[in-house]
Formats: sequence, C-alpha cells, structure tokens
Amino acid sequence: MNIIKDQVLRALSHVHDPDLKKDLVTLNMIDDITIEGSKIRFKLVLTTPACPLKGMLQMECIKAIHKYVDKDAEVEVELTSRVTSKRKVTGEMLAGVKNIIAVASGKGGVGKSTVAANLAVALGATGATVGLIDADIYGPSIPMMFGLVNEHPLVTEVNGKPKITPIVKYGIHILSIGFFVDPAQALIWRGPMASNALIQLFNDAVWGELDYMIVDLPPGTGDIHLTLVQQVPVTGVAIVTTPQEVALADARKAINMFRQEKINVPVLGLIENMSFFSPPELPQNRYYIFGREGGRQLAKETHVSLLGEIPIVESICESGDTGIPAALQIDSPVGKAYAELAGHVAQQVAVRNALLEPTRVVAVNKPGE
Repeated sequence: MNIIKDQVLRALSHVHDPDLKKDLVTLNMIDDITIEGSKIRFKLVLTTPACPLKGMLQMECIKAIHKYVDKDAEVEVELTSRVTSKRKVTGEMLAGVKNIIAVASGKGGVGKSTVAANLAVALGATGATVGLIDADIYGPSIPMMFGLVNEHPLVTEVNGKPKITPIVKYGIHILSIGFFVDPAQALIWRGPMASNALIQLFNDAVWGELDYMIVDLPPGTGDIHLTLVQQVPVTGVAIVTTPQEVALADARKAINMFRQEKINVPVLGLIENMSFFSPPELPQNRYYIFGREGGRQLAKETHVSLLGEIPIVESICESGDTGIPAALQIDSPVGKAYAELAGHVAQQVAVRNALLEPTRVVAVNKPGE
C-alpha cells in the first residue's frame, strides 16, 4: 500500500483538540510529515510545552492513522510546541513577550508570591522561556524565594540607553524592586512612585523573547494593578485564594475588578492554595484545615476554571526560606501539584488566545471625563 501525505492529513483531521474545539489539521498543529513505506513520522505542534493533553493527543493521532490509513503502520509522533500569543506588537514595551500572566489575590497571606514563583519555575521546567516580575513593590519577596537577597542585576547600554539585565536563576529571568533597595528598610512611597518603579521594571530592562511573563501583583486592588493594565496588554490573570470564606470573599472582589468593563482582563482561573494537609507518614490522608472545596465552589460560581489545588506542605515554607522553589522537586507531591498547575495555566492561555480578542491597554479616564 502506497501511503500519501493527503491520507495522513485526512486521518488526522478526525482528531480534535478538546479545548480549542477544532481538528489538528485546521489548527495547523501537524508539521513535517515524512513517509517511508509503512513508516509515518510527523510533528504534533502543541500550543504550549506545558500542554496537559499532549499524551492524549499523541495517542489519538496514532489511533487515527491506524484506523483511517493503515492498521499496521509504524507511527512516530514527535511532540514540539509553538506557544501562541494574542498580543499586537507595535513597538510597545515587552514586545518580545508572548503572554503576560498576572498573579493576584484579593487579600494578603494566601501565599500568592509563593504560587507565582513556583508557577514560573514549573512553566520553565516544561521548556518554556519564562520571566518573573516582582510587582509587589512594598513587600518584595521574590529575591528571598530564589536565594537572591543582596544580589544586584547588571546594567548594560542598549542603543545608547542604560538597560537592566534580569537575573537568571533556575532558568527564570527575574526582576524585583527588592534588588534595588535595602531589604531591611521599609519602602515609604506614595502611589505614583510605586507605579513608576513598576514601569521601570517593564521598560528599562532587556527581557528579550519570552513565552510567558509572570507578574506577581500586590494583594488587594490598587494603584499597581491599574498601572499594570494601563501599561501593557495583559493576557490574563490567575487569582490565588485559600479555602477560607474570608479569603474567598476577597478573591471574588478581585475577579470582579478584572472583569469590570473598563478593565476587561480575562480571568484564566482560580488557584486554591493551602488546599489540604497530608502528613508524610499518611500521604493518602487529607485534612482540610481551612475548609473544603471553597475554591472549587467559587470557581463554579464565577464560571472560571479551577487551575490547581496546592497542598499545605512543610517543604513549601522551607523552600521559600532557603531560596529553592518547591516546584523543583518534580517527583514530590507538591512538585507534581505545581506541574499540574502550570499545565492548566498554559492550557487556559492557549484557549484564551484561540477564542478571545487581544487584551487592550486600559485607558482610564481623568476625573470629570
């Protein structure tokens, strides 16, 4: 039997991406088809290296070839990726960044910065290029979480202008206001000063080409949040909460803020941190210290995805103090939880890019307008 390329494409057109609701051929996810007798090779181009469906899609491709082309064919599917983007690059800041993901929380104390740091590491572990901006201007904690306290980034000249080079640790490109101030001193800045500091982290640095930039926002809803959406088109926001009702109430407010008509930033989903406790000696047991399934219920109520449930584990606290993110422990329960979170975040970014228009920079009217 002489197999031709068109037969392969017709067979693969029966395989649909369950998130994007289209077949792989229409989505241009099939590339480099080669046929040698009964041996068929091609690339499956995923929308992100963190795709949680890659194993399933790979198997469905093989099944389709066996069903519609040749049941005895030897099929080799190479997984690769091309991270999607819906940003209109017209010379704006961060032009080389495909996706800007804000990590926010309605209140402090829910572990937002810990989640942001580990999400960045988990995304990077998949092969994506990742940046991390510590936009928590008044309480920068990212330097400690990466073991970079007292470190200072280099400044280089680009086109006659001084530019900051982000520090790279564990493969993540990192900038924080904490690199430029005494870690023992409190920042006593008014809103405009803090906003200008954030703009400098965006505009005065050499970020280069990134698949994802994670922005760790301060808790609550305020000046920094408005500055972010006024300066760059944010791909989407992930909201961090705990199962407690008091945290859920504030998470609900944060979701509503980003959904306001004038802001209109897509909410990628909800991350429930401190979801449950499992003792090391009884890993199959779960104890819901702060309540049960509060994040799941809020996600259902607000019609967003539950992106992840991160357990309470002593190693997470220790990792924040030692500067070694827990997501690096890829075979541990918490490492697997962060890997799953990264997959779901990347999945929602791909869905958002396929189905929604580009997010625009927010134009906030002056009083009286």
